[in-house]
Amino acid sequence: MPEFTPFSPEAKLVEVRSTPEDWAAIAPDVLGSMLSQMHIIRAFEEEVLDLAAEGNVHGPAHSSIGQEGGAVGSCIDLRPGDNVNGSHRGHHQFLAKALTYVAPTLAPKVGVPQAVDTLLYRSMAEIMGLDPGFGHGRGGSMHLRWGEAGCIGTNAIVGGGVPLAAGSAMAHKLAGTGDVAVTYFGDGAINIGATLETFNLAAAWQLPVIFFCENNLYAVSTHVSEVTRETRLAARGPGFGIPSFRVDGMDPVAVRIAMQEALNIARNGGGPALIEAECYRFFHQNGPLPGSAFGYRPKDEEAQWRARDPLLRAGNAMVARGLLSEAQLAELRERTRELMREIAGRLTRTEGNRRSVRAELWPDTARVDLGIRPEPPAPPKALEAEDVTEPLIERRFVDAIADVLHRRFETDPTLLVMGEDVHRLKGGTNGATRDMAASFKGRVLGTPIAEGGFTGLAAGLAMDGRYRPIIEFMYPDFMWVAADQVFNQIGRARHMFGQDVDCPVVLRTKIAMGTGYGSQHSLDPAGVFATSPAWRILAPSSAHDYIGLMNAALDARDPVLIIEHVDLYQRMEKIPASDRDFRIPLGKAKVVRPGSVLTILTYSAMVHKAIEAVQASGIDAEIIDLRSLDRFSLDWETISSSVQRTNNVLIVEQGARGTSYGAMLADEIQRRLMDWLDQPVERVSGREASPTISKVLERAAFAGAREIGEGLIRVMAARGTPVDQAFVAGLK
Repeated sequence: MPEFTPFSPEAKLVEVRSTPEDWAAIAPDVLGSMLSQMHIIRAFEEEVLDLAAEGNVHGPAHSSIGQEGGAVGSCIDLRPGDNVNGSHRGHHQFLAKALTYVAPTLAPKVGVPQAVDTLLYRSMAEIMGLDPGFGHGRGGSMHLRWGEAGCIGTNAIVGGGVPLAAGSAMAHKLAGTGDVAVTYFGDGAINIGATLETFNLAAAWQLPVIFFCENNLYAVSTHVSEVTRETRLAARGPGFGIPSFRVDGMDPVAVRIAMQEALNIARNGGGPALIEAECYRFFHQNGPLPGSAFGYRPKDEEAQWRARDPLLRAGNAMVARGLLSEAQLAELRERTRELMREIAGRLTRTEGNRRSVRAELWPDTARVDLGIRPEPPAPPKALEAEDVTEPLIERRFVDAIADVLHRRFETDPTLLVMGEDVHRLKGGTNGATRDMAASFKGRVLGTPIAEGGFTGLAAGLAMDGRYRPIIEFMYPDFMWVAADQVFNQIGRARHMFGQDVDCPVVLRTKIAMGTGYGSQHSLDPAGVFATSPAWRILAPSSAHDYIGLMNAALDARDPVLIIEHVDLYQRMEKIPASDRDFRIPLGKAKVVRPGSVLTILTYSAMVHKAIEAVQASGIDAEIIDLRSLDRFSLDWETISSSVQRTNNVLIVEQGARGTSYGAMLADEIQRRLMDWLDQPVERVSGREASPTISKVLERAAFAGAREIGEGLIRVMAARGTPVDQAFVAGLK
């Protein structure tokens, strides 16, 4: 007969309840501050709903009315250096952390200090989309950030902010501050892959992050019991080795006790903790109506939860202890409501009985693109390969990658590199991080197979500002797994938050066409990344250029994608014998072959394929290595000068037409340089299909020297100059 031996997870899972003794023991000034904060947040949210009903809030108004106890109870003991982020329903947590920052003690018997008034004014302005807001109106209700106060951004993507908080926690751990990060999310987000990936990563790396799940029972209208078998959501934690606490979120004292336990774990090297706070939003997902108005919640359930209102509980406790009278409690309620009416009055003007936004407070529409990227630093002096004066040595392309990374890690202690297997296999799967794990202890981090998790963590680390991460995607196709973090988070953070934060992540990845790895490992990512305006895109074709461009990338305040190519890794090339500090400025193309009848624009390994095809053809074509591919960095001076002389353009890329970079570039050229073109821009690219496993089908799917030769013939035929087609037969 088999034996069954039960076992329990090592991490604890407990329920936390407060007692009358706990309520009696809490210091009067702390209880008074908690009550004051909850009333301020309640009045703030009520005013948001009133403004939204009048059409003065553009977009959703996800109120947190009913959930103030969890936010205040969890934030009241946070330090200024602690960070919080949250979800689309995050006004209460943003305000609770910011209130604790600007006014650690609030007395319920008196008015608020000016700093609180300013906080509420700027918060309301942001929700209304106005220029005085923290993000100058770009973030609105769902994207609230005030970095100074430790509020690092609420997030409209469910679960999207969880990995970012882990990155913030990692920065605290590396800096040894003892500070923590708290990430708030709901019952819907706890089933999101990025959330669970972050649980695992934070536990494995013992990061001081507290996962705070507000279980308000409904994801819009879907009850938690409909989407998960285990509705005690705190039970998720022990499976990852995370100590977990379940608490009544309508009881601010109980939440505070649970938070103190979690903080003790996180601040003292115990890694993450998870708190599930059972709570209830009194209104629908969005707007001023209760859920029962939409038929998914019964009215008696809503009445039962309203009877547990955290404001009533805390107010009654202060009255019972003789700290407030009933009249003073009523005065607090009316005073906070009047404060919010007065603040709203500064943001609106009233005509009759109708309020409207003050026109002078709208953001300047001429600044709509401001902040997509920072002001560029002064360009460094370029050192091109032909200008090197010191002795040269021969190195493989991949060795040059390792050389420059080593050099930068020696000179910049803020750098880290992370990715799958980067600390093993003699430097990852291709050797680019060779010997780095031994040389730079704790700064070369092999990650779980969790691109969404570790990319988001890197983003949070970069946004913190103290460290700069370099991440590696083993194959660029994996960007689709991490697409939320790559595009919604990293790509939009700076602009969305009104220039309050940079996100200088460097992402390395490789094109692997021709290696037999098939459709899911053979993408050229340039065309996809070019759709995200914040990303810089670099595609060096030589070892010398790689060193200079990597150095420039690590100087930048932008996110930077560096595309490598497997065809280049083993190429032997000449680089300076000792200099690994030179730069090649971002946005500077290079003419690698001068010519007079045709301009070829290309990048990465296709530069060498283009040279091969042109030499075989005998056509006097000019070849430009673009090097920087994003729209902002395209070197229009070099491109325009060439096109105005040759009057013909051929764009050469290797990958599939569906994700083509050349489509964007051709459109830009024809808009800018139409008067100089003798014919439409011609393009060479791969086929419609992605490369597959069969060797012959794979080769048929992507472009090489042979397809470039065919493109040359098409261009020259259109300009009336026939070319002997026999040369194509010798091209690969």
